[in-house]
Amino acid sequence: MEDIYYDDESELYFETSTFSDTFCDNFEVKDFRGVYFPCLYAIIFLAGLLGNSLVIVTKVLYEKLKTMTDIYMMNLAIADLILLCTLPLWAVAAYNEWVFGTVMCNVVTGVYTVNFNSCMLLLTCVTVNRYHAIVQATKMPKNKRTHGMFICAAVWVFAIILALPEFILSEAISNESGKTVCIMNYPPNSSNTIEVGVRVTQMAVGFLIPFVTMIICYTIITITLLKAKGFQKSKSLKIISAVVIVFMICELPYNIVLLLLTVQITSKEHTSCEYNANIAYAIIVTESIAYVHCCLNPILYVFLGVKFRNNFLKILNDVGCISQKQLHGNQKTECETSQQRTCVSETTMYPL
Repeated sequence: MEDIYYDDESELYFETSTFSDTFCDNFEVKDFRGVYFPCLYAIIFLAGLLGNSLVIVTKVLYEKLKTMTDIYMMNLAIADLILLCTLPLWAVAAYNEWVFGTVMCNVVTGVYTVNFNSCMLLLTCVTVNRYHAIVQATKMPKNKRTHGMFICAAVWVFAIILALPEFILSEAISNESGKTVCIMNYPPNSSNTIEVGVRVTQMAVGFLIPFVTMIICYTIITITLLKAKGFQKSKSLKIISAVVIVFMICELPYNIVLLLLTVQITSKEHTSCEYNANIAYAIIVTESIAYVHCCLNPILYVFLGVKFRNNFLKILNDVGCISQKQLHGNQKTECETSQQRTCVSETTMYPL
């Protein structure tokens, strides 16, 4: 029986199968991966680079990080951006082989995991912050900016701690076909304990914690909005629905496949080559869908707000794409079309 190798995203990458009694020819899986990943990664990288860069520019230069929401959004954009910057390296590895050496394998795999964990934890913080701002506004901390910076620092430290196995165990080694792959090389005497622990942590931080938090907090927020009077709540409720639905579509399929793989590893059940190939295809496709979330975060959490649209117009004005007259004209139209009595920089009194 042979080994199962895992690539940079801790996804299944079958060179051969530990759980199959016979050698598995997986050339079709590798050919599919070698074409699918580079093409999709290029699209995700460019779209995510543009969106998250716009968020950072507006938050730092135009909004001056005045609120906890600004700080969370900037840190989320940074985490998404750094995670996306690992994609070109993985695209090269998928197309050919890992050509960057063991040190880069340690660094890139660890950096990917740090930013993946921080993304999910920051999304959780954003959800809780919205809950406090809407449901428990009187209990919000007085020094919101300092409080937000402290929480973000704690998130980054915790994410680094969770990524220590990737920093330590990742290694560039040659596979059965003679090509170099960057994998998590678990100790042979660990009895799968470390591997299962890493995967369970990934599923808990990467899906379970943020998802449960979203369901609880957004349910209470929705009830609060429905009870509010004299407030146009339809847009806020649509945003809440979009946030939860997009998260489920992007993250749930990948975590279901990871759960199946973890159960398989734990039980040490022998499986057929066809089953192993199907799991490999599922991991490849669902993981790429999860990456799309990095492109959608700016849209769901920033771009839908009036504040961002006004600041984006200021950016266009500063770079000479629109005139000062057009800037004021667009802002005036924004105010006139608003159903509120006064024109404010936030979308509503409820910061969604």
